[in-house]
Amino acid sequence: MEADTPADTPTCYRHPSFETHVRCTRCDRRICPDCMREAAVGHQCPECVREGNRSVRQARSLFGGGVPSGTKPLVTYALIALNVLAYVAEVVKPEILDRFGMLGAALTGPAGSQGSLYVYDGWTPPGFETTGVVGGEWYRLLTGAFLHLPPDSSIGVMHLVFNMLALWNLGRDVETQLGKVRYVALYLLSAVGSSVLVYVLAPDTNAVGASGAIFGLAAALYVIGRRLGRDVGSLNRFMAGFLVWMVLSAFFTSWQGHLGGLLTGGLVMYGLAYAPAKLRNGLAQSIAAVVLVVLLVLVVVWKTNALTGG
Repeated sequence: MEADTPADTPTCYRHPSFETHVRCTRCDRRICPDCMREAAVGHQCPECVREGNRSVRQARSLFGGGVPSGTKPLVTYALIALNVLAYVAEVVKPEILDRFGMLGAALTGPAGSQGSLYVYDGWTPPGFETTGVVGGEWYRLLTGAFLHLPPDSSIGVMHLVFNMLALWNLGRDVETQLGKVRYVALYLLSAVGSSVLVYVLAPDTNAVGASGAIFGLAAALYVIGRRLGRDVGSLNRFMAGFLVWMVLSAFFTSWQGHLGGLLTGGLVMYGLAYAPAKLRNGLAQSIAAVVLVVLLVLVVVWKTNALTGG
């Protein structure tokens, strides 16, 4: 047991039983060796160190996102987990694909023919009902991006595997450059933009897969590389590879979705990368995102009116 110190002996403000003659260079309180924290000049107490850390301005990337220091790509992990869980759910309940896939316009058969889909040509016969986005199921514009082709399809589970590998390789770099919030916005906008182009060009197609959002990430990474002055040759080869993938995958999945995601992701990232510095703040970028969402909504409304005759 330590002996009590005399009343007039200088002691640490956190440990009164320890005699000390060292003061915190910020608040001037006495601190013992256990409380000393190295500072640019002298030592500081733990409270002043915490207060100083809170007041330090966070470093930000060129694109307005917070620069993570050794953090894990948590959003990319979460997106991969959501896609895998959705795939497990559709394997257990295959009807999820028909219920939540990106389907623009179709007809469901009359009573007794549940599960049958018929081509919608602008007229709904008696006893039939419209289904898909044209029937008000706007959630399909997003939910379809988290579903994949079932195991009994032409490419089966490889559809999911290839997409998740691409998401893992692309997402980590884009998330590091943009920060979590902007990264999520880019991914979701690319997914919705992908579905909107499917709705415009192939409304009778039931499209599923994260490919549209992934093509958006690819376009974003290309723009990031150009903005940061990375090797142009390697960037062009990288983008050419994705375009070849888009052409080849047209035999198995929706090329319209890939192109829609590519264009949307590239547009969003171009705005983040080349906007004037004063417009790279959170408020201006949020307004731009809202404007893009409104434009996508207007396209969907226009297509719906075109399909239904107004």
